[in-house]
Amino acid sequence: MNLDFSIDPVVPLWWIAALAGLGLVLIAINAYSRLPGWPLRLLTLAILAAALINPVMRQEDREPLADIAVAVIDRSQSQDYGNRLVQTGEAERDLKDAIGQLGNTELRIVTARSGLTAEEDGTRLFSSLDQALADVPPERFAGAIMVTDGQVHDIPERLDRLGFNAPVHALITGERDERDRRIVIESAPRFGIVGKEQTIRFRIDDTAGGNGRASVTVRVGSADPVTVTVQTAQSIELPVMIGHGGQNIAEIVTEPLEGEIALQNNRAIAVIEGVRDRLRVLLVSGEPHPGERTWRNLLKADASVDLVHFTILRPPEKQDGTPIKELSLIAFPTRELFVDKLDEFDLIIFDRYRRQGVLPMAYLANVADYVTKGGAVLIAAGPDYASVGGLYNTPLGDVLAAVPTGELTETPFRPQVTTIGKRHPVTADLPGAADTEPRWGRWFRLVDATPERGETVMSGPDDKPLLVLSREGEGRVALLLSDHGWLWARGYEGGGPQTELLRRLAHWLMKEPDLEEEHLTGRQDDRNLVIERRTITDQVSPVTVTLPSGKTETVTLAEQSPGFWTGRVEIKEAGLHRLSDGTLEAVAVAGHADPKETADIVATAARLAPVAQATGGGTFWLADRDGLPRILKVPAGRQMAGSGWLGLKENDVYRVRSLREISFFSTLAALGLLLLAICAMWRREGR
Repeated sequence: MNLDFSIDPVVPLWWIAALAGLGLVLIAINAYSRLPGWPLRLLTLAILAAALINPVMRQEDREPLADIAVAVIDRSQSQDYGNRLVQTGEAERDLKDAIGQLGNTELRIVTARSGLTAEEDGTRLFSSLDQALADVPPERFAGAIMVTDGQVHDIPERLDRLGFNAPVHALITGERDERDRRIVIESAPRFGIVGKEQTIRFRIDDTAGGNGRASVTVRVGSADPVTVTVQTAQSIELPVMIGHGGQNIAEIVTEPLEGEIALQNNRAIAVIEGVRDRLRVLLVSGEPHPGERTWRNLLKADASVDLVHFTILRPPEKQDGTPIKELSLIAFPTRELFVDKLDEFDLIIFDRYRRQGVLPMAYLANVADYVTKGGAVLIAAGPDYASVGGLYNTPLGDVLAAVPTGELTETPFRPQVTTIGKRHPVTADLPGAADTEPRWGRWFRLVDATPERGETVMSGPDDKPLLVLSREGEGRVALLLSDHGWLWARGYEGGGPQTELLRRLAHWLMKEPDLEEEHLTGRQDDRNLVIERRTITDQVSPVTVTLPSGKTETVTLAEQSPGFWTGRVEIKEAGLHRLSDGTLEAVAVAGHADPKETADIVATAARLAPVAQATGGGTFWLADRDGLPRILKVPAGRQMAGSGWLGLKENDVYRVRSLREISFFSTLAALGLLLLAICAMWRREGR
């Protein structure tokens, strides 16, 4: 029970004061005049004033409310190093015991884990604290205790806007004398032109300080690694070649520092999106025909294509003895194209070309050499390929995967995607190919040929090969055994996906990763890592995922469509994940490419010290003592931390279960006392 006294005036207090003052003046005059009975009048006035003021006694039945303390437990990725997780677990257990013995104190425990997206990158203890305090009244909050290695990445910039008035204490895990070496990427371009160099600037920091030297290995994609020796604590500029479109991942690894706590941040990555500036295409048309302009229109419609079109207008049957060099109005730079600048082209297309004495055999041998060294050639063949003067009977025949039989099939047919073609990225899911009978227009001619290697991804009548793709040396060749593709572009019988097919062919020929037959990749989807595997075989092996910390997980893939398999695994760590199925390897970035969680992993009290000081809390190294510092309840306004102890604010908050009010002058006894005083005063006056 709790007693309290207050007043509940019957009339405004200034009225009471005025009446009392007037009465006191009159009584004072009586007393000065020595009139009898003035003490009785003073008593009556006092009783009357007290009745008007109406004093009240309140009796409350109170229920004490527990103060609420919040323990924020850091279980982020940086806590995996050294003995930190053991220290964290012991501290959490001891906190429960210690606060349980304080009495009238409730402990809420919230766990903070590493952010797994670019927006959540790092350890966010204050965000977790805000969530825990969402339903806690400010007057009941006793304080926060953070068990962490000190690497916190969401400390408020304005400490006067924390939103609460209670201490924040930090229990630091780890050791004071930890050593670590890390790579800091100072700048890296987001985009780069394919085939051009970009510069990454980085430095190596050692917690031990000094200006030592360290060996650094740099690898971009699947290229061979390069090792150099650099000076620590100095900015290093590193040129890297952008090898292909899409993500180019540059990985920088440094040798370990003796006695360092972890090796995860000895590795850093920069992701550069490769974009093609211009696609240089050489189109060689052997003779005028209806499909020639279709090829030209398709290529010129793309603003990113630089097209050089070399057309032979002289029909082969015209033999008038005119020298070849005199047949053109201007001299065409054949030597410049096929000798000096051949390697500058991204793609060479031969459209119904056959030997006519215009291009010497040495030039065609240069094209074959261009392919084996990594170039790309597309052959759009017609009757020329079946003739003796066809390209197969030139040095270029060494890189052509199908041998012509010398026959032509001239009958209406709809191109079909073969079984392997349904798995190949060039022809898989082509628009209109989903039905048993493709929903596109017919062609009327096909060059009979026998494939010797490569993959036949499209076929014609009687399953004869129509589109053959092959790898020749380091380059690639696509052989289209019909010259009627232009019918699709003209919309004959509804047309067909010629533009899409040509786009895919060009990207496959130029080795775009997304168009590889055998391809392994990973991407982040919310909090999952999605693994995608493309293959032209019937089965795939499980994929081993190596996490940034070095832990591994095995993922079994499921076929989603012919040749396309996927798997999914929950992301537990931000950073670079390595994928391998025993044949292919890939890397995938989860969260930020260079995560804060592994950028700096040395335990520190420096980051949380300003917060503790501003709120009256303290910082304590768990390694300095056997167990926790003493935990005490401290009245508000007092010091909240000291040597070997930390305090939680004692708020003395309660809930009133019932309230009883007693007015002293509302009872019959009080009324009788007032009447008795008045009557006594009158009786005295009547004498």
